[in-house]
Amino acid sequence: MSKTTSMGRGIAAVLAAGERHTRGLPGGSVAEIAADLGRDRSQVSRSLRTAEQEGFLRRTPQRTFAVDWSILTDAHVLTRRRLHTDGMAALDRLSGHTDEGCFLGVLNGESTVTVGESIPASSKIVGSWLGRPYPAYCSDAGQALLWESSDSEIRQVFAKVDFLRHGPNTPSGVDDFLERLEAARGRGYSIVDEEAEPGLYSLAVPIRDFRGEVVAALQVVGPKSRLEPRRLQHAEALLAQGQWLEAMLGCPSASIQP
Repeated sequence: MSKTTSMGRGIAAVLAAGERHTRGLPGGSVAEIAADLGRDRSQVSRSLRTAEQEGFLRRTPQRTFAVDWSILTDAHVLTRRRLHTDGMAALDRLSGHTDEGCFLGVLNGESTVTVGESIPASSKIVGSWLGRPYPAYCSDAGQALLWESSDSEIRQVFAKVDFLRHGPNTPSGVDDFLERLEAARGRGYSIVDEEAEPGLYSLAVPIRDFRGEVVAALQVVGPKSRLEPRRLQHAEALLAQGQWLEAMLGCPSASIQP
């Protein structure tokens, strides 16, 4: 039996136990999981015992095998830590390359919140944005954070939001926001052009974690007069640092740029 085959069978056994959980069942016995998989009971028993030893599964009081969710919790904690440490490394490199203010934002309800920043001395950005919320429909990070959300999910996020005008190009409503998001997806990064305030221009990309889910947005922000003429160069640097940060967070589709 090859190592790859054994690993694949072990993963299948863990997923089968997790699938039983989604059906409201307290895990499954060896016989039940073997039946679900259509595999030999002794083979499944070995896979389940190995998964238990590695911490992926636990035994319930009913002596069934169930997913040990603490390992997923640990992964989330590690992601938050790496988002801070590796996120700062990406921000500093991006800021050094672009000579503009660079930020890392997360979604909190209908707002975005800055959790990391690197602002060069040459930047005209005054004060810190750390911890400050801003409406997602016109913020620098909003489109990137909602990158993979469906139209219905986005409509739900903004269901009770009034699209107040913050700049000359603020989206007029959710349909306008969706059109801009679709254009950003086709481009590979978002452009927020005087939506948040007059004269402000920004680029952003989504950052995905080990599940492939968007957990943050990496941004370059500055005066339109200075940033827009160098948009393509800044976008290239932004995409490269975004890929690097995703790789550090274990995103399956990420690749580190040379």
